[in-house]
Amino acid sequence: MPDREPMPESSRFSRELLDLFDAFVHGGISRRGFIEKAAAYTGSVAAATGVLAALSPDFAAAQVIAPADKRIIVTTETIASPAGNGTIKAYVAKPAGTTAAKRKPVVLVVHENRGLNPHIEDIARRLAVDGFIAVAPDALTSLGGYPGTEDAARELFPKLDQAKVQMDFLAAAAWAQKLPDGNGKLGAVGFCYGGGIVNMLATKIPTLAAAVPFYGAPPKLEDVPAIKAEILVQHAGNDARLVGLWPDYEAALKAAGVKYEGYVYPGVEHGFNNDTTPRFNKAAADLAWGRTIALFKRTLA
Repeated sequence: MPDREPMPESSRFSRELLDLFDAFVHGGISRRGFIEKAAAYTGSVAAATGVLAALSPDFAAAQVIAPADKRIIVTTETIASPAGNGTIKAYVAKPAGTTAAKRKPVVLVVHENRGLNPHIEDIARRLAVDGFIAVAPDALTSLGGYPGTEDAARELFPKLDQAKVQMDFLAAAAWAQKLPDGNGKLGAVGFCYGGGIVNMLATKIPTLAAAVPFYGAPPKLEDVPAIKAEILVQHAGNDARLVGLWPDYEAALKAAGVKYEGYVYPGVEHGFNNDTTPRFNKAAADLAWGRTIALFKRTLA
């Protein structure tokens, strides 16, 4: 990943506040619930509100690759939905000069539980700079798409029919793998909610070559023997909930003979790769992203 200035480290916040924010991010408590509970640690509602603002994404400050960067071409495409959702919006970023005669490997990018926000679009552009066609679908398409703010996206996400969303991501993966300027090889990377989707896709798509779930929930363990992709699992050491699920997933991967690597990055938070928030940890993110790109270059070339 290109060098960028680090955001403030999450160590400036107490463990209690980080755990509350994690619950807020994953829908365990409301915004009001976060403020009320955080005020017990910060001393006031105003201070708690400031903590929430500080922990929330700052997309503009963290942008790495601008949409107008001349090394890439970005478009918005529509993919037919097999789930009765009409179409799926997808942000596509590819290296400039990509053609059917100069094909590139394809990577599906799966967002967190906020939809296709500016950070995920930036991740797609970073992949394009590294030589991949990146396809980033928006699970919120059927509800109007990413609404422009994280709070609004947070309200929309629970309204999704997850069975239909999974069908949409499978359709998006099939569409991506058949791109005329793609080389027919497909990888997938996802973050948080998207990490769980990537694990699911690995059990459903036998032609998936590589899958990189960042701090994502494991698939159904009984489905692991169906995995043909090479797996790179990346977890945050302070993410006790998901780290606790990793040993059973690893045992299932071993038993099924799946080629994999798994890393738990010590002392970092869930979301450590997201450089729009203070949970970002540059050292861990650079190492994890370097491993991701190396895997894709080796398996998708």
